[in-house]
Amino acid sequence: MKFIHGIKLGGLQQKIFNLMLIFIIALVCAYAAIGAFQQKRLSGVVEGAGAEQQASIKAVSEATMDEAVSASMTKTTALQAYIADDLFSDVRTDVLTLQSFASQLFAQAGSFSPHAYYPPDRNNDGKASVQMQHEEGVDPDSSVYLGLVANMSETMLSMFKNTDRLSSCFVATSDGCILFVDDRAGSYFDENGRVYDFDVRGRTWYKQAAESGELIFTGVEADAFTGIAGLVCAAPVYSGGELVAVVGADIFLTRIDEYVKSTSNYGGFVCVINENGQVLFSPNDSGTFKPELSSDAPDLRKSDDKELSGFITDALAGATGIRSLTVDGTEYYVAGAPMRTVGWTVVSAVDRAVTYQPTAKMLESYDGINSRYTSAYRDGAKNSAVTAIVMTVAVFILSAVAALFVASRIVKPIERMTVSINSLSEENDVFEMEKIYKTNDEIEVLAESFASISAKTKDYIARITEITAEKERIGTELSLATRIQADMLPNTYPAFPDREEFDIYASMDPAREVGGDFYDFFLVDDDHLCMLIADVSGKGVPAALFMMASRIILSSFAKQGKSPAEILRSTNEAICQNNREEMFVTVWLGIFEISTGRLTAANAGHEYPVIMHSGGDFELLKDKHGFVIGGMSGVKYTEYELTLEPGSKLFVYTDGVPEATNLENGLFGTKRMLDALNENKDKDPKALLGCVKASVGEFVETAEQFDDITMIGFEYRGGRK
Repeated sequence: MKFIHGIKLGGLQQKIFNLMLIFIIALVCAYAAIGAFQQKRLSGVVEGAGAEQQASIKAVSEATMDEAVSASMTKTTALQAYIADDLFSDVRTDVLTLQSFASQLFAQAGSFSPHAYYPPDRNNDGKASVQMQHEEGVDPDSSVYLGLVANMSETMLSMFKNTDRLSSCFVATSDGCILFVDDRAGSYFDENGRVYDFDVRGRTWYKQAAESGELIFTGVEADAFTGIAGLVCAAPVYSGGELVAVVGADIFLTRIDEYVKSTSNYGGFVCVINENGQVLFSPNDSGTFKPELSSDAPDLRKSDDKELSGFITDALAGATGIRSLTVDGTEYYVAGAPMRTVGWTVVSAVDRAVTYQPTAKMLESYDGINSRYTSAYRDGAKNSAVTAIVMTVAVFILSAVAALFVASRIVKPIERMTVSINSLSEENDVFEMEKIYKTNDEIEVLAESFASISAKTKDYIARITEITAEKERIGTELSLATRIQADMLPNTYPAFPDREEFDIYASMDPAREVGGDFYDFFLVDDDHLCMLIADVSGKGVPAALFMMASRIILSSFAKQGKSPAEILRSTNEAICQNNREEMFVTVWLGIFEISTGRLTAANAGHEYPVIMHSGGDFELLKDKHGFVIGGMSGVKYTEYELTLEPGSKLFVYTDGVPEATNLENGLFGTKRMLDALNENKDKDPKALLGCVKASVGEFVETAEQFDDITMIGFEYRGGRK
């Protein structure tokens, strides 16, 4: 390739351009000759046909297509109802299969050994898995039936995997346990990583199946864990005349909803009405056929519009055929067909105005006109066809010759390049230049680029392999560090089950795998409780290491019976002796005398504590701050005292609470924190901390958590009686 004054001469681009130019010139010349010849001859034919067609269009009246619309809508509505009902019929068959299997299992219980069962596992989220939940207070290991029904695990897992109509299938025992299969294992954990309790025998489907004694379909309701609209098909299982279990399957109705919404076009739509005359699914956002899932949705069978109420009543009972109905000021053709399995009905509606289209008379008129002029056109077309064939063959031959010429210079090097690239392997993993690629155009540039990229890719893969191995090692160590850090802090509640004088609860949510916040509480002696909360400067692993050292030193001095001020002074001196990284930690520490309610505390640069005296509100206690721990040696700390009456509460926290930031960079602040505390001031410490955490979550929404969030809640109930 050559460049003259910035203009490229030669190369692949010019070769392709030359080929296409030859083809286009030949094609244009051929069709120009044909067009000129035919234009004169056929123009008279087209003009005559156009004039006569226009006259025919004006003469044909706008007649409706009532009979065609009636036949089409009736069949379409019945077919839509059949297809939708087929889903529920298949689910009914699946549930009856589970019922039969479970009945035989209980009838031959002595022939089966207990099968293993497991609670939900976050690692199974997104994968079909067998899981177990139970009611609050129920010990699954003491269940009479759970080990027996666990023998159905493989059957339910196979049923779930082999169909897309089920969102889950399950068997619930009469002693409060449930074994189920789905792919949403991550949905069953609370914010503390604990599996939710499941009110098995209190669920609607369990009660309905137990009371009816036969297979039932529930009404549409939101799923307890995902919030997706659906319903449950369930059936009871009896052994010896007693109810021992309920089997069933969940059906998410997303596909029906999506299909119904897609029908809103050309002045028509389809909607689904439940057995109570309420609109479940519809593409309409307003008006009579707007869908509502609540129990307060209007029953169209009781509408003041008698024609509408009569139609809905008839549609739930059987196929209605086509009817004319005025709804929301628009006249529709409507037809209904019932879904027998669940007692619903499918309603199709078409705006009557849309049906005013040209009828068969217009088509007949067009046929007559076209038939007369077709023969005239065919005579001209025969002559044109011969000419077109000759010209096309000539153009094809010319194009083929040109393509073969160019292919020898373009295609062969590319084919060779493809073979070379496909033959790369671990032994021969570098693309190399060859003589065939020396074409002096873009192919040569491309080959050189492949050779360069191939060499760089080899080096890159080696580097990525090393980096990936190192990242996996670091990730494993961070995961272990997270567990170690969590295990170091008090995490068993109630913390002091034999002490009725007080209640205490704490939580920590690190912003990263490991955090710099920490808390601690322990009995110095039988009448003194030490509480502390701290925030280390920085984040991540350095802060976590400094946090562990600081916690050990603080706890050690506190257990020696020193006062809060002396504990902070001694800790500061110990940390300052060897603090080359110049890290520091803020600390609030209090020693509570249980018998008298007297709290002695000291503050080393930490957030103000929040106090609620009995019968009052939570408010900031603006205590005197000392210097941070680790900042400099020789610092003395001031302590203060206050008395808590029975019913008083204390709330201490790190700056991750008031400084929580939302997407607009707004801060949560102490005012919102106090509002959250006072709105829930009658709750115990655990519930109180949960409410504050929820309020922070509502404020920040999807914003990233930038700092650790740590809190301690304490309630004084009075001295030992």
